[in-house]
Amino acid sequence: MARDVTDATPIVSRDQLVEALSSGCKPESQWRVGTEHEKFGFYLEDHAPVPYEGPRGIQRLLESMAFLLGWNPIVDAGNIIGLTDPTGQGAISLEPGGQLELSGAPLDTIHQTCREVNGHLAQVQECAAPLGIGFLGLGSSPVWTLAETPRMPKSRYDIMSRYMPKVGGHGLEMMYRTCTIQANLDFSDEPDMVQKMRVGIALQPIVTALLANSPFTDGRPNGYLSWRAQVWLDTDPHRTGMLPFVFEDGFGFERYVDWALDVPLYFVKRGDTYHDVAGASFRDLLAGKLAALPGETATMSDWDNHLTTLFPEVRLKRFIEMRGADGGSGGRICGLPALWVGLLYDKATLDEAWALVSDWSADERHALREMVPRTALATPFRNRTVHDIARDMVELARAGLARRARLDSEGRDETIYLASLEETIARGESPADSILTAYDTKWHHDIDRIYTDYAY
Repeated sequence: MARDVTDATPIVSRDQLVEALSSGCKPESQWRVGTEHEKFGFYLEDHAPVPYEGPRGIQRLLESMAFLLGWNPIVDAGNIIGLTDPTGQGAISLEPGGQLELSGAPLDTIHQTCREVNGHLAQVQECAAPLGIGFLGLGSSPVWTLAETPRMPKSRYDIMSRYMPKVGGHGLEMMYRTCTIQANLDFSDEPDMVQKMRVGIALQPIVTALLANSPFTDGRPNGYLSWRAQVWLDTDPHRTGMLPFVFEDGFGFERYVDWALDVPLYFVKRGDTYHDVAGASFRDLLAGKLAALPGETATMSDWDNHLTTLFPEVRLKRFIEMRGADGGSGGRICGLPALWVGLLYDKATLDEAWALVSDWSADERHALREMVPRTALATPFRNRTVHDIARDMVELARAGLARRARLDSEGRDETIYLASLEETIARGESPADSILTAYDTKWHHDIDRIYTDYAY
């Protein structure tokens, strides 16, 4: 989840919010890709989750990483809850259940992204090994119950934890027991944003299926291949989902602002204090009529923080966030941004991707989103399967990356980072299918094997 920002500029009109989103437009020469990934920490000796406190806790890990990297600590109520790169480009943060997240810098190529990922994982291992901590690359925690999962001392998470059970059956599961890989991409103008949002939303279930990697909860198979994706289907419908209005005529920055204004608030931050206003209206804050903070009016930091609490499958800020993938291994962490850069950053490929999905109806898109958590690549669609569509999607991405022709020092282009996804397609089964096969065969139903076979 994103860092909170501070900008005390008063909001005086809706147009100001539209302009804030449109300020993300930039020429193609300035397009970058940012990659975020989350991972579960566990103790090597007994596979227990890592608490925040204690001589071998998350707090100590963050302190060690701050010393190693020279990054600045992020502090909430006296507790270190993350680190920021002094250049302002990247950050390390904590998810509610102690999941460690790298929010990567906006980078020019996937070669740079993969170097960043590998460097980060090596740094984490250097600091975690003396503490006896390992990390797991999956879409959901496979063994610990919600009650056993530690809670991080982060004020906004306390507010969300109180509110989530009021608006969905699995909001707490989402917060405390899931991990994702996310790619953040740029747009040149409003029409480009619209096309990328539409392609991104339509293909998000296909990406979910291709990277499905969460088949266990509470120490046993849960009946899903992407339990993480299933959890999102029952998490606060006001702020999640496939955003059908994105496909309506006239969609643009204004329409997204109107939707965001109608999503209830979680909190308003003033100074270092988070005021719990969960369920209240942002429009009331704009008008100075918020019951919990009478007379207080909205600032740009309120708006920016509010945008980070919206959780659709594709999220619009000053860039576009692709949010459909389960957490996974290093190869998939590089593969996910490579896929989206290949699809969206080459105009010919973007047009072909739109042609692939342009006649899908809202009902079909929603049905795909509902089915893929359980059946992933085997999900039927029209007279094909999601596996067939995923193959077409990755082939398009390969063509887009080849045309970009961004070479590394050995003369290789970015298509090399699609290898893990192409292997999945060649096998015809998702990562979760492979894990379940191992569980039923060589693991002999010993779930603890996951902590060795799927650790970073």
